[in-house]
Amino acid sequence: MTSKGKLFIIVLGLCLVGCGKVGDLEPRTGTTLPVKAYGQRGEQSAQALSTPNVQARPGRSDELLKRSERREDDPFDVPPGQEPKPFNPDDPTTDPKSNLD
Repeated sequence: MTSKGKLFIIVLGLCLVGCGKVGDLEPRTGTTLPVKAYGQRGEQSAQALSTPNVQARPGRSDELLKRSERREDDPFDVPPGQEPKPFNPDDPTTDPKSNLD
């Protein structure tokens, strides 16, 4: 393919990309928006119908860890075949809250 042919295809592609309609959504001529559902207060607009609700697109939570905390010992985190050590409230080594700084 010659350079003129490649240039023509690129220019044609740019023209096609640039001719899209930019504006509000409207129903086609001769048609209307869907009828009001039972219990709905008012007619729906095209913008409201095309906007996803919170269940469809939930908000994002970017909560950062603000303070590091020591994890409590898990008495059930033992190797297979061993029994968990019984909890003794008087023994400070078994009290998970005694390890916190």
